[in-house]
Amino acid sequence: MYSIGAVAKKTGISSYTLRYYDKAGLTPFVKRDKQGRRVFNDEDLDSLIY
Repeated sequence: MYSIGAVAKKTGISSYTLRYYDKAGLTPFVKRDKQGRRVFNDEDLDSLIY
């Protein structure tokens, strides 16, 4: 599982942009943890990159 900051570093997509994508419904696959933070897995990263 990756935090939004870790995903931003790995993909080169800013945290702001990743949050925008989520709010716009472009990343419905992104889950949230018990605290409500976005968490990404390896498949999510693949979806963002390709």
